[in-house]
Amino acid sequence: MAANTFDAVIVGSGITGGWAAKELTEKGLNTLVLEAGRSIVPERDYVEHVPVWELKYRGWDNRAERERTQRVQRECYYACDEYSHQFFVSDADNPYSFDPGKHFSWIRGRQVGGKSITWGRQSYRWSDLDFEANLKESIGVDWPIRYADIAPWYDYVEEFAGISGQAERLPQLPDGKFLPPMEMTCVELDLRDAIAKNFDDRILTIGRSAVLTQVHKGRAACHYCGVCHRGCITQSYFSSLNSTLPAAQKTGRLTIRPYSVVHSLVFDPKTRRVSGVRVIDAQSKNALEFKGRLFFLCASTLESSRILLNSATPEFPSGLANSSGELGHNLMDHHMGSGASGTMPGHEDKMPFGNRPNGIYIPRFRNVKSKHKDFLRGYGYQGGGSRDGWSRGMWMTGLGAEFKNALKMPGPWRMGMGGFGECLPNHGNYVEIDKDKLDAWGIPTLKIHCDWSENERAMSRDIAVQAAEMLATAGAKDIYVFQEITPPGLAIHEMGTARMGRDPKSSVLNEHNQAHDAKNLFMTDGACMTSSSCVNPSLTYMALTARACDFAVSEMKKNNL
Repeated sequence: MAANTFDAVIVGSGITGGWAAKELTEKGLNTLVLEAGRSIVPERDYVEHVPVWELKYRGWDNRAERERTQRVQRECYYACDEYSHQFFVSDADNPYSFDPGKHFSWIRGRQVGGKSITWGRQSYRWSDLDFEANLKESIGVDWPIRYADIAPWYDYVEEFAGISGQAERLPQLPDGKFLPPMEMTCVELDLRDAIAKNFDDRILTIGRSAVLTQVHKGRAACHYCGVCHRGCITQSYFSSLNSTLPAAQKTGRLTIRPYSVVHSLVFDPKTRRVSGVRVIDAQSKNALEFKGRLFFLCASTLESSRILLNSATPEFPSGLANSSGELGHNLMDHHMGSGASGTMPGHEDKMPFGNRPNGIYIPRFRNVKSKHKDFLRGYGYQGGGSRDGWSRGMWMTGLGAEFKNALKMPGPWRMGMGGFGECLPNHGNYVEIDKDKLDAWGIPTLKIHCDWSENERAMSRDIAVQAAEMLATAGAKDIYVFQEITPPGLAIHEMGTARMGRDPKSSVLNEHNQAHDAKNLFMTDGACMTSSSCVNPSLTYMALTARACDFAVSEMKKNNL
C-alpha cells in the first residue's frame, strides 16, 4: 500500500472521529485520522491542578490578546479561560461571517481529541418521541431510523465509555447502561422531593454523565476536582484522547496525522466514489492528498459541511453529494438563556463534598402526554445546588477585617437551573461558502444564516416561568428569573446541514449515515441530524458512528464499496 493510501480515511479526531478510528481499526482496516490541529500530551498540556496564583495573569488572561485572537471563543461559558484557551481555535486564523444584526457563536477546538477534551459530558439517549416528531408534525423530513434501530448501539457505546446515572423508567428519556450515580446535594434532594409532591408530569434526577464513578476499562474513578475543561490526567471522563484513540492505537492499524487542514474531497465521476482528500499542511502550507477506499467525515457539523461545499464538481456545482440541494440547510442548535435561581434556607450544618463535575437534570415534560398551546417539542433543565464560598465576596460590599472574616464562613445554599430547548429544523437556517473570505490556509470560509423562530422564543419564555415555579415549591427565597435567549451556536450543540432521510431528493445521507451520492462517504457528526431533540446530542453521535462503521465494513466485505 502506498504511503499516502489507506483502507479508511477519517477527517477529525473528536468524539465521532475517535469512535470511527476505534471501530474501523478493530475491524481490520488500516486507518488514517486527519486532525487540523496539534497533538496533545496530557503531562504537558493539562493544567487541571495548577493553582490560580501560579498563572501569569492569575486566571484573567492577557485580555487584549484574547480579544484579538479569541473574541468568539471567549463566549463559551467558563471553559475558555487562561487554563484552557489553548483547546479553542484562534478566531483570527479561522474566520467566518453571519448576517448583519444577528450572531452565531461558532465554538471550535482544533487538536487531537477535538472538543471531546472540553465537552460538558452530559449523555442522554433519544426516544421515539424525538425520532417520530418530524413525521407526526409534518416538519422537515422523517428520520429514517427509530429508537429500536439505535438502542443496541447506545448499549455498546455506553458500556465502553462509562456513563454514570440513575434509571428513571421514563419513556421520553430511555435508561441506559449506567455506572453508579453521583450523589445529589441536600438542596437538590429538597427540590426533587418538592417537584415529586407538587407536579405529576416531571421529576428531578442526577445528570447522566460520561464521568466515571468507579474504575472502568483501566481508567480511574473521578476524584471530584471539578475542572474537567482543563483536561483530566486520570482519564476519568470520556474523551477520544482518553479512550477511543488509545483503543485504536492498540490495534497497530492507526495513523494520526496532526496539523492536517482538510480543504476538500476528491470525487471520481466514473466510479461515483470519493477517491481522496485534499489537505493543507498547517505548518508548511504545502498541499497534500491522501487516498482511501472508505471516508468518514467527522470534523464537526459545520466543518464537515464546509468541506463538502468546498468539494464542488461539475456534477455537483453546489457541493459534493448535494443532488438534493439540502447540503448546508436545516442548521439547528439548542437554545439557552432562560431559567431561575434562588437561595435555599436551612442546611447550615452541611457542606457539599468536593467539586462534583455534574449537575441535576429535569427531563422534558412539555408535549409529552398533552399538547402545549404555545409551542411544539420541549426542553430539559440542567443545574445544581451548592453552597456559596469565599468568591461571593466579588459581588458583596464590605471592607477590612470584618469583611474578610465574614468570607471565612460558607455562605447560603443556592439552587439554580437553566433550560436547553429544542430547535425546529428550518430550511432557511443555512450556511454557504464565502469565497471572498479565506482562512489562514487559503480555504474559503462559511457565511452562516441562522436565527431562532417564534417557537423557540415561546419555549424560552416558558422555561423561565416553570423554573421559578419549581423553585418556589421547594421554599426558595430571593428567586431570580432570567430569560434572555442566547445566540445560536452558544449551546455548542450545532446539528443539521447534511441530514439523514429516506429520500435522496430531500436528504444528504441515508439511514446508515451514508451519502446518497457517494456510497463510500459517511458523515456521523452533528451534520447528519434530522431534528435536534432537547437533550445533549453527543451520545447519539457516538451510537450512530459505531453503527455506521459496522455497516460500512460489512458493505466493504461484500465489495459494495
